[in-house]
Amino acid sequence: METPLIVTDFLEQAREYYGDQEAVVGAAGDRFTYAELGERTDRFAAALQERGIEKGDRVAVLDPNTHYHLEAAFGAMQLGAVHTPLNYRLEPDDYEYILSDAGVDAIYADYEYAEKIEGIRDEVPTETFVTNDADAVDGEWEDFDDVISDTGTEFDQPEMAEDEIITINYTSGTTGDPKGVCRTHRTETIHAYLMSIYHEITDDDTYLWTLPMFHVNGWGHIYAVTGMGATHVCTRGVNPDQIVSSIREEDVSLLCAAPAVLNQLIDYYESEGEPEMTGEEQVRVTTAGSAPPEATIRAVEDRFGWYLKHLYGATETGPLITISDAKRLMTDDNRFEIKKRQGMGVLGTDVRVVDEDGEDVPRDDGTLGEIVVRGNQIMDRYWNKPEATEEAFNDRVAGYYHTGDLATVDENGLIAIRDRKKDIIISGGENISSIELEDTLFDHDAVADAAVIPAPSDEWGETPKAFVVPSNDDPDNPPVSADELTEFTRNQLAGYKVVRRVEYVEELPKTATGKTQKYELRQREWADEDRMIGEG
Repeated sequence: METPLIVTDFLEQAREYYGDQEAVVGAAGDRFTYAELGERTDRFAAALQERGIEKGDRVAVLDPNTHYHLEAAFGAMQLGAVHTPLNYRLEPDDYEYILSDAGVDAIYADYEYAEKIEGIRDEVPTETFVTNDADAVDGEWEDFDDVISDTGTEFDQPEMAEDEIITINYTSGTTGDPKGVCRTHRTETIHAYLMSIYHEITDDDTYLWTLPMFHVNGWGHIYAVTGMGATHVCTRGVNPDQIVSSIREEDVSLLCAAPAVLNQLIDYYESEGEPEMTGEEQVRVTTAGSAPPEATIRAVEDRFGWYLKHLYGATETGPLITISDAKRLMTDDNRFEIKKRQGMGVLGTDVRVVDEDGEDVPRDDGTLGEIVVRGNQIMDRYWNKPEATEEAFNDRVAGYYHTGDLATVDENGLIAIRDRKKDIIISGGENISSIELEDTLFDHDAVADAAVIPAPSDEWGETPKAFVVPSNDDPDNPPVSADELTEFTRNQLAGYKVVRRVEYVEELPKTATGKTQKYELRQREWADEDRMIGEG
């Protein structure tokens, strides 16, 4: 017998069997059972329907990990509307592009970020604007709690098919404008199953939201944690003191954290006199992005008493496609080396590392190839970008998503990323386009030429560094200081994209055809590191 895989079933499962159990601890301390979460979700779905939202319409959510995100997301999806989460670190111009590109019909925005939407609301097709504190926001916004209190729980739920788009997650625009990654009920459901397996999620888990919910739907945790009947503990951003106190007070057993967050927690642990880092439950933590250095893993496991897993993927892949948690291959001598690797493919996922001819590289841990992948959790397509979709799935090997990451494979089949085909900077878990930063620098009159690459950072894994040829051709006496250039980028870009380091040079290395050889710059910058990807 075959039944469709529909994402709203996760919430239905939880409220059927765990209705009286705690579902959410809000960022402000308010608490909801699964029955209460379900009712609030139903009311929001009914309110959206009253405002004309139908199956297939796009509903954006801009929120820093509060219970409102869960309610708005599931409320929209119960109508078959497409959940479109937004990165709360972006700027108004970014939101204008995304809301227009996706044709967003309604948006819920947290009061702290609604101002960025208010400034561009006349430029976008969005007609319904809801926030969680209308009094704190200028303009005509409806208040979420007022909206659901004035609405019943009844709504007409359409028939949904598992191959229909249910969420669009926008990338960070690493190769130009952001691309909308389209994910279906089926891809989201199967990915959530994989997360439940590899994160070993059970109904007595308490999950702490340090990972942004906008990141590929919180790596699928909005579904997996809910469906398993576990407890969500919400936060507003990442604060080490709040993380540690939440872990102890709520008996948190599971969280996700970029290497930069782990480093913040280590600094906190050392500065606060090595406080207790767990409640009654053992803590499991998963990290992704740039692999953490061995010292970070040792501190997390040996000093905090946590168990760390390292996963790998992309917005287009769910993200989970590989994991380093190969316990049967670990010994006391190689445990940390294995945990630093991106690891092995997860169930039902075909992960390969191929050369330029599409052939698998040997398992010698030295030959570079590009990671390509296919599986049921891989995206359906890019929104309104057929050419980009075609290229992503057919560059070296037909039918595989091409990650753009270059890796080696060891004798056990475990992969390790060594470099990147694309000029992506991953800083604190965020993707940053070097092209965007270069374009910004070129807008300054004092810049004659520029190249931006990832530079090693103990705090963020990688940080943007610009090599700049000054307009007067004198790197020792440029017409503008490095600090002034940094401030120039700060005034034009989202905060996490700022060029943190500037080095003036006489010229940039070029190919015979005039292209900048960033590889030479990266080689020089990472000469003292183990590999050319940010590991601190």
